Amino acid sequence: MVTALPHIAGRRALQAAIAALAGLGVLVWWLLSMGGEPSPGGKVTLATGLPTGVYARYGELLKQDLARDMPDVDLRLRRSEGSIDNLRQLVAGRAEFAIATADAVSTYRSRGERGADRLRACARLYDDYMQLVVPKNSGVRSAKGLRRLRVGVGTDGSGVQLITRRLLEAAGLDFDKDIEPVRVGIDQMPTLLERGKLDAFFWSGGLPTTAVQHLVDRFPVRLVQLGDLSEALHRQGDRTHYYRAAVMPADAYPKAQDGQAVKTIAVANLLVTTDREDAALTEGITRTVIKSRDRIGHEVHAAQKVDLRTAVFTDPLALHQGARRYYVSVKP
Repeated sequence: MVTALPHIAGRRALQAAIAALAGLGVLVWWLLSMGGEPSPGGKVTLATGLPTGVYARYGELLKQDLARDMPDVDLRLRRSEGSIDNLRQLVAGRAEFAIATADAVSTYRSRGERGADRLRACARLYDDYMQLVVPKNSGVRSAKGLRRLRVGVGTDGSGVQLITRRLLEAAGLDFDKDIEPVRVGIDQMPTLLERGKLDAFFWSGGLPTTAVQHLVDRFPVRLVQLGDLSEALHRQGDRTHYYRAAVMPADAYPKAQDGQAVKTIAVANLLVTTDREDAALTEGITRTVIKSRDRIGHEVHAAQKVDLRTAVFTDPLALHQGARRYYVSVKP
């Protein structure tokens, strides 16, 4: 009896060890079933745009949806002068994500600006439409009619000014000599036009843009077609590769269009980050961008164009690995 005791104790120790390992296995399985890696959290900054533009409103609504989908992420919105400024904030580390037009991204890269090789895309969002706004009684019928006029052209560092320069060139006008460029953004241009301190202004944004809509509601204005510049614009070479001929529907700004569609130029917006961003965070934000389309689209109509089938076409940027992981996970 005495000699058997060590064997019994050994068996019991072995059984206890096996039970402990089994319990550990169940715990590991449970953790994996709950998502595998920890949920991303912390402060994250999204560079948007001027307060009255579509970028800013889109960011506000995305922040609400992200709070539901990723409660540990504290999304901060950072205002900016526009696309080029957003990219500079991104690579400088003042923002982790930013919205920028495809042509602005291409220009940033072609100039070899700081951190250009680190830029990555999460999704193609909606298109910006170029809008040339004049008082209702203006004689301007095309961009060529802007000669010697005071024209709001967007702030330095904005995508608006980038496209405006190219459109004026297509119209045969010199930006610095043939017009009086007023370098202000959509937060100031409507008021200046209303007060007679501008003769016209260019704006690039989703439809409808809140600031333009408010102007239309209180002051008689008209949208000028830009469709006649399409061919000349594309003759400028690769830098205009990202523009397409487009039509603003008659109901974009009904009072300003007299029931007529207006031909113009459009360019895609991208949600941009850098290659240093966390893959799980990027995957989660990309998922919310796609999932939130319908809800955000109720308030920002342009967001209705966000679509899983087109979101992956982010030329000129490659997809971030986290965004790619999301698209693979939902691929039929």
